[in-house]
Amino acid sequence: MQFITNFTIIFICQSLNVNYISYLCKNITKMENMTIGYTTGVYDLFHIGHLNLLKNAKGMCDKLIVGVTVDELVAYKGKQAMIPFEDRIEIVRSIKYVDAAVPQYDMDKLDACKKLGAKFLFVGDDWYGTEKWQKYEEEFAREGIKIVYFPYTKGVSSTQITKALNAVRGHNLEDVK
Repeated sequence: MQFITNFTIIFICQSLNVNYISYLCKNITKMENMTIGYTTGVYDLFHIGHLNLLKNAKGMCDKLIVGVTVDELVAYKGKQAMIPFEDRIEIVRSIKYVDAAVPQYDMDKLDACKKLGAKFLFVGDDWYGTEKWQKYEEEFAREGIKIVYFPYTKGVSSTQITKALNAVRGHNLEDVK
């Protein structure tokens, strides 16, 4: 019970820096001997594919931490989230499979896993077998972290939903925000 209380307090206090959060997470993890899993995403236009990934991930670890991509990083990737970061992280934080939601400020998933003490990184299987992710698997394995690929939910994605909204409403979605 103390783990839940400490863990919740850590992520409610958003003013704390990442190093302090990392320190607390590692020490709590050592005390409780819990397996931590980590996954990241934009989680814009939340859909069943997102829920499937989070549900499957939670089934493989004691505590699931989810990195939610900040708006600035989404823009860096050449996209724009329809739902503001603060709303997206609150949606993710409220899902019963998620033990904690943290901001994702950069693309370095290995560093995030190490800081959080995660033993698993969960991703969709659309990345499986690519040269980039084969390299990641080797890098993560050297750190004792396993990459787990979950089946991509066929027929649904935030990109597809955005395209459908654009087609229905035209390309200016300012009225939706």
